[in-house]
Amino acid sequence: MNFALTPAQREVQERARRFAIEEVAPIARAMDERGEFPRHLVPRMGALGLLGGPLAPEYGGSGMDYQSFALVYEELGRVDASVRGFLAVHAGLVALCIRDWGTEEQKRRYLPRLARGEWIGCYALTEPGAGSDAASLETTATPDGDGYVLRGEKIWITNGGVADLAIVFATRDPSARHRGICAFLVETPTPGLRREPMPGRELGHRAADHARLVFEDCRVPAAAMLGAPGQGFAVAMSALDHGRLGVAAGAVGVAAACLDACVAFARTRRQFGRRIGDFQMIQAHLADMAADVDAARLLVYRAAWMRDQGMPATRETSIAKLFATEVAARAAGDAVLIHGGRGYSNEYPVERHYRDIKGLQIYEGTSHIQRIIIARDLVGREG
Repeated sequence: MNFALTPAQREVQERARRFAIEEVAPIARAMDERGEFPRHLVPRMGALGLLGGPLAPEYGGSGMDYQSFALVYEELGRVDASVRGFLAVHAGLVALCIRDWGTEEQKRRYLPRLARGEWIGCYALTEPGAGSDAASLETTATPDGDGYVLRGEKIWITNGGVADLAIVFATRDPSARHRGICAFLVETPTPGLRREPMPGRELGHRAADHARLVFEDCRVPAAAMLGAPGQGFAVAMSALDHGRLGVAAGAVGVAAACLDACVAFARTRRQFGRRIGDFQMIQAHLADMAADVDAARLLVYRAAWMRDQGMPATRETSIAKLFATEVAARAAGDAVLIHGGRGYSNEYPVERHYRDIKGLQIYEGTSHIQRIIIARDLVGREG
């Protein structure tokens, strides 16, 4: 087993790191304070090959392996969870989902635009009554001539207010549960689709765009269906596997950023005539944080490596997502505590990391759902 990154992987990591440090970090605090999505960064990410990720070059992608893409997520997560979240949705939930399930015509129409950052994608699954229980969604798709009419509501749709393309999940028969769900590629100018910001102010990810999507007799052609009729639930779950890897890697970035901040602070902050880093209690926090970061990173790398080998990795991805987000939550809490009053203010990034990490424990399936996925895979289903 070789833990060394290849030259190609190191190059991707360095490219993402430079972008994060030089172009995202200087505006991260201001974006968070204003609640403003940095749309100008999207074409820049496309030009750097970050949006294409594992897409094949024939569709405008970079053809990178999943471990390289995990490195991109980690570097962005170190600096700003909102930008990392945008990428996980745009590339992981949308572009890779179209690659996996789309017709050749759908791939050639949408993937190059998404890879270049000309179009933004969103993933419309969550509803007021359907979150963790995705099979209970109520948005309907009624056959109408050579197409379908969509009616319903989606909430907390990341990128929803700025997206040009949405993957929308709707059911032909609510009583059929997951067997009735279909997925549709809906271009957002389509008549009958209304978008509005979510009410209130988010705890974290404040620079992300979160929207409510309302479908009022929104008609789409039959060719807009992604996958076969009734395959929508399988489409949704496979997309979430992509997204969970992005969340897990981003959480490693958050935890690593908290560790770096705490080490720097422990070296310079003095109390009782000594650096606080010389006190054993602080050292214990730092040591535990370092061990957790290494363990979480290796779990992410394992899940990415298994995907690169073409192996099933749903359980391993859920393990990585569960562990990494829990690790990052502990690291962010400890970072605020170690920074004391400074950590309680947005003067230091650890305050933002503390708010952002709660979202990572929820997005793409809560920590509770990850435990269910892992346990069901372990014990199997009876009968």
